[in-house]
Amino acid sequence: MNKTELLDFLRKKGFSDKIISAFEKIKRELFIPEHTFLYAYDDMAIPLEPGTTLSQPSTIAFMLTLLNPQDGQKILEIGSGTGYLLSLISELCPKSEIYGLEINRKFAVSSRKILGENNKVHIINRNGNNGLPEKAEFDRIIISAALKTKPHKFLSQLSENGILVAPVGNDILCIEKQGNLFKEQSFAGFSFVPLIEDE
Repeated sequence: MNKTELLDFLRKKGFSDKIISAFEKIKRELFIPEHTFLYAYDDMAIPLEPGTTLSQPSTIAFMLTLLNPQDGQKILEIGSGTGYLLSLISELCPKSEIYGLEINRKFAVSSRKILGENNKVHIINRNGNNGLPEKAEFDRIIISAALKTKPHKFLSQLSENGILVAPVGNDILCIEKQGNLFKEQSFAGFSFVPLIEDE
């Protein structure tokens, strides 16, 4: 697919004009290895390094729909990779304070380079296993690699009415904080590389 065909595909799947506009403005080829450029706009995951991938656009669009980020919010991505999702969120929410945690130093450096002029996006090269408690609370938290168990340990970093979206195994969970209660939805049929959860 080329970019126009991908945008049409996402439109037919029912994603919002706002999300499709972000996909239109952000160049996916900036975030993938040169030898994969031919597949930049196919709806497929693209390998970055052994054990790491950039998720397929329709999966990213689905997670963004669940996350429902609003401009001006404080947003955290755990496992931010080469920065593609950070760039999409920044396009959707230009006034938001956005944080990305990435354990791979090469990815953290390259994503800082791509997003260098955007002082609202902060990329931190470290394990995301414990979130980012020193900057909590966050209005939105998104985890871009699969957890083994439900992400209870991150919920304390979520603000009132905050939303957390995370893959757990082959499901995507969406958890919304409402007072002392957490409303949870689960969506099956996805595939993610595992989050590195040990230090």
